[in-house]
Amino acid sequence: MKQFGGPVLFLDRSDINTDEIIPAKYLTENSKLDLKPFILEDLKLEGFDPQSDALAQAKVIVTRNNFGCGSSREHAVWVFEVNDINVVVGGSFARIFRQNMFNCGMLAVELAKDDLDALFAMGETEVAIDLENSTLTAKGSTEKTFSFTVNDFDRSLVEAGGWLTYADSNY
Repeated sequence: MKQFGGPVLFLDRSDINTDEIIPAKYLTENSKLDLKPFILEDLKLEGFDPQSDALAQAKVIVTRNNFGCGSSREHAVWVFEVNDINVVVGGSFARIFRQNMFNCGMLAVELAKDDLDALFAMGETEVAIDLENSTLTAKGSTEKTFSFTVNDFDRSLVEAGGWLTYADSNY
């Protein structure tokens, strides 16, 4: 099973939509890899630069509520996948985006507001995920562990590496 975690990119805003994650004009690209340079290209957020080293090094996105709202497109998850970002942590997710994460063998981790606020307050951070125990450990100037829940089916998808591998081994 793949390892989940690494350097965090904080996107301190709710309602980041799929057009901001990957602009619609790129949805005709021929492969997932072709999406790679356009990640978060249209995101307008004070202090955020889509060409920054912070984005290039990130393995985990930490955000607020309703992440992935808007159009129901797998491309919004694929662009994270091809940029080696396999965890998004937030207060809540748009239903289809969340399921697309699990279907691709990636993690959408929901945290309570107080836990999310504490994570944001930590500043520059690396995250390690223990899927078996459903914990997220953040290490920065301090260290803090948070609990999360993943239902059994979604956990099975992640452990298998995504829906296709899960279906091949179970049907």
